[in-house]
Amino acid sequence: MKKVPVDIAALIARIVLGVIFVAHGWQKWQNGIDATTQMFTQAGVPQPQLAATFTMVAELVGGALLILGLFVRVAALLLLAVTIGAMIFVHFRNGIFIADNGWELVGALGAGCLMLMATGGGRLGLDGLYLALRRRNKARDAAQEELSTARQAREDAERKAAEARTEAAEAEAARAADREARRDAVQESTGATRDVARDAADDARDSARDARHSAASAQAAEETRPNTVPQQAHGLSEADRRDIDALLADEKRRGES
Repeated sequence: MKKVPVDIAALIARIVLGVIFVAHGWQKWQNGIDATTQMFTQAGVPQPQLAATFTMVAELVGGALLILGLFVRVAALLLLAVTIGAMIFVHFRNGIFIADNGWELVGALGAGCLMLMATGGGRLGLDGLYLALRRRNKARDAAQEELSTARQAREDAERKAAEARTEAAEAEAARAADREARRDAVQESTGATRDVARDAADDARDSARDARHSAASAQAAEETRPNTVPQQAHGLSEADRRDIDALLADEKRRGES
């Protein structure tokens, strides 16, 4: 909103200056290039024909550009050159007032052109329209670039999240495989321990059974020996019989143990 008064002022200044310059250029065009050249010659302007042609074209084209607001700074520069030339070669020596062919008109026109060169033609013109479109396109490109950057960042985040989920799943699978391996190892170790214990128990039972058989055999042999030995011992001395009895008793004790 703060720029609206400036734009309106620039529009009014452009139109007024443009109309004045177009009117002067059109006057020179109607008078003809020869008449304008003769006037410039009488005023002492160097290269009068070239100066007359440049002035007429600059006033017509430059004034129209100011009205349209197109290439305002370029047009204002050309028209400023025209006003400076007119002031130096024609009007300055006649004083200020226009009634005396002074420089007040060309001075005011030149000051207006200088202002437009410095500030531009505002937004209410073709230059302003072009700049507005350019700014809008730049803003749209920036928004699209920002959107593309955000989309790329989101895709990167989604890809990283997927990679993290994959790594987590692989880690969980590895932990599950490790637990399964430890469980299998424990089961195998437990099974081997049970097998060893079972084999040891079987060996102990076999040893106990063999011991019982041996004890039973020894007891049976002990029970039969006292009946046979005395029969075979007829004719032995008393000492021999005591030795035999001691051996039999010792063998019996070993069998019982």
